[in-house]
Amino acid sequence: MRTTLSFYVYILSVLVIAGCASSNKSMKQLPEAQVRPSEQQSAPINEELSLIAIQSKYLLKDTTQTKVYLYVDAFKGKNPISVAEFTKIYNLNYVIYSDYGTRDRLGYGNVKLDSSNVSRVGDKIVIAYDIKSPNKDYGVLLSEISQTGTLKKVLNDLTIKFKKLSVSQTYGLYTATSAQPLQRHYVNANEAFTLRKVGEGSDQLHVFYYNHDFEAAGSPMNVAPKTISKSLEVDSSFTINTNEPLHFDKEGLYNVFADTTQSEGLGILVVNERFPKVTRPQLLLGPLLYMSTNNEINEIKKAEDYKKALDKYWLTLMNGNAPLAQQSIRSFYSRVEEANQLFTTYKEGWKTDKGMIYIVLGPPDKVQRSKDREVWTYDQRGNAQNVNFTFNRRNNQFVDDHYELVRYAEYQPIWYPVVEAWRNGSIR
Repeated sequence: MRTTLSFYVYILSVLVIAGCASSNKSMKQLPEAQVRPSEQQSAPINEELSLIAIQSKYLLKDTTQTKVYLYVDAFKGKNPISVAEFTKIYNLNYVIYSDYGTRDRLGYGNVKLDSSNVSRVGDKIVIAYDIKSPNKDYGVLLSEISQTGTLKKVLNDLTIKFKKLSVSQTYGLYTATSAQPLQRHYVNANEAFTLRKVGEGSDQLHVFYYNHDFEAAGSPMNVAPKTISKSLEVDSSFTINTNEPLHFDKEGLYNVFADTTQSEGLGILVVNERFPKVTRPQLLLGPLLYMSTNNEINEIKKAEDYKKALDKYWLTLMNGNAPLAQQSIRSFYSRVEEANQLFTTYKEGWKTDKGMIYIVLGPPDKVQRSKDREVWTYDQRGNAQNVNFTFNRRNNQFVDDHYELVRYAEYQPIWYPVVEAWRNGSIR
């Protein structure tokens, strides 16, 4: 799974910022982890150094200082590299631009990597470093990790709102086993965690709980005007203290505020203990919405035994070919798991617009990003070439990275052949 999961966190880092090198190669070739033949090192393949992907986030200390976190998948062969080896081999430089596509630099510098700012969380290397915030509302931070003595480097871009001291920009979510904040929006039920600022001090925060099952993404061809969203009813509310151990046992969405007059909070989705994997029979049904008819979904819902109904569904699609059905199931739900890891916001990743496109079509071949938009390009899908899907960032009361797909009826000849490929077992 390492290859596919790296698509999103890498592809967002490889953007055209004026004056900076970038790439638009297919993620299937892992451009971040590969080099041109002329740059290949003579080390045995099982010892090859590679940076697969970088994720990033930031927390504001105040309007003058920002703490940046880079979550790096770094390997030596198939094994995660140690912190000591990483700090010897790699260098970090950064530039702050005023926006995408400009040469207007607001700041730059290099960061000496050592045990004081590099640690390991699970299989990831985490780099934490401080930057001086420019006197601007907004900027784009470009971090570059390069390998000493080679031309290999990995870029990551991060948009920062330097003056927006809201709860999601100032409070980090930490597990009991990590000194660094989580990059994701979810925790598992009963997983111990704390909320705290980068600086010192303890605060009381307000929490609103929503026991709500959010809808899955609609068809990319559905251009009908959206109905007005109903307001969500708060199921319960309570207060918590920062820097104190917490756990939420009820699954659902928790929105955290420092001040109840604020309109945007820090959304934390509490999910079952197996998430991002999907294993419960009742939960396996949901993602099938993207490749099934309404009648097929309704038949499974009516069944007394979900597992038997799901087995029958897949076997029927594969004309009774059990090995092909098993392989198709693994492929499909691997995509679902990856979508949950990559795109979960206030709802599970598979339910988001990005998750839907990712599950059905796979990783895009190119991504272009600007301040409030992402464009995914597929070189060849269905009966078309150079297919673009545009996602616009929308204001959201729970998260600040909510994107919605621009839908077109013209996607039909692209979408249905790929769905049919899933239904006949052609996609592995």
